[in-house]
Amino acid sequence: MDTVSEAAMAAAMASLGAAAVVHCNTEPHIQASIVRAAKSRRLPFVSSVPIFSTSSAPSLNDFAGHDYALVTEAGDSLSKLVGVAGLDYAPLMSEEGEVIDLITAKDIERIRSYPKLGKPSLGADGKFVVAASIGTREDDKRRLEQLVQAGANAIVIDSSQGNSTYQLNMIKYAKNMYPEVDLIGGNVVTIAQAQNLIAAGVDGLRVGMGSGSICTTQEVCAVGRGQATAVYKVASYANDQDVPVIADGGISYSGHIVKALTLGASTVMMGSFLAGSHEAPGAYEYKDGHRVKKYRGMGSLEAMTKGSDARYLGDTLKLKVAQGVVGAVADKGSVLRFIPYTMQAVKQGFQDLGASSLQSAHDLLRAETLRLEVRTGAAQVEGGIHGLVSYEKKPF
Repeated sequence: MDTVSEAAMAAAMASLGAAAVVHCNTEPHIQASIVRAAKSRRLPFVSSVPIFSTSSAPSLNDFAGHDYALVTEAGDSLSKLVGVAGLDYAPLMSEEGEVIDLITAKDIERIRSYPKLGKPSLGADGKFVVAASIGTREDDKRRLEQLVQAGANAIVIDSSQGNSTYQLNMIKYAKNMYPEVDLIGGNVVTIAQAQNLIAAGVDGLRVGMGSGSICTTQEVCAVGRGQATAVYKVASYANDQDVPVIADGGISYSGHIVKALTLGASTVMMGSFLAGSHEAPGAYEYKDGHRVKKYRGMGSLEAMTKGSDARYLGDTLKLKVAQGVVGAVADKGSVLRFIPYTMQAVKQGFQDLGASSLQSAHDLLRAETLRLEVRTGAAQVEGGIHGLVSYEKKPF
């Protein structure tokens, strides 16, 4: 999503043992540069430093709130680095000589203040694991080539309804051209849809349709499925085919992650959970006294004007129908701070279930030792905070 996942998020999530999927709602060469920027890092920081040419005469406003900048010959990241305008900073460059970012003393101090990080996600090359998305059109074949060259560890085919001839053809092409790159297909919500994508050669599946917090697909198009049912049904088939499932959508708190994993998913994909964080793209604004960042669905009209309409098969239509909204999410701080607590909460959930690992949770479900039941509205109220005049809720 273009308001969630770019270089900063990719570096941070990889450092936490996860992986981000860099969005494709931009030009292919820009998306590839984001992948390279994230993979060139060893620490999870991104400062989005301004870059000037040797011939420019920038004003204070051009520094965009920074008190430092990089200077290159042509004023872009691909040209030769000349120097740094600022103190207590060091430039970061890739092995290919591309200017990536600037390391600051504040970055190091900020990272040291966060909870201890676990093992990072590293690829065979020793660099951060970063995934990237592509569409299903003919020109996405060129995008795919650039992303593979940039070092993307996995490719996600981005489509709201993945069981289409467009995606099936792209899956076959991608696996034929780049068999070594993990290919994730979707989105699907039924076994029949999953069967077609697995037969075409996907290495993983994304499950979910219309369950995201900014998605209106179920309301507008009357298609989709309850997320718990979708994950359970698809995973029951995909796991037998040794194809992992990603539960995509509907994750609002750590308990939802526990439910998704217990129902058969191997991992989860989150948007709103990470939106509004320090690492999410965009600038903070103030709305009704609250510090917020923009968060939009890729099916919103605003995102469609940037190119995401192909995801909804609307790139050739004059009339574009929105399947998402544009909203705002409160400032959540850094994912480097709140994700470790989320991971610990998930571990405690598995402990209470009697599952020592993800595989053991799946085994307990199949053995019917772990059972699910429908809760009434009264039971759901009872299971939440109730009976108080007021309270303050802090996740950690």
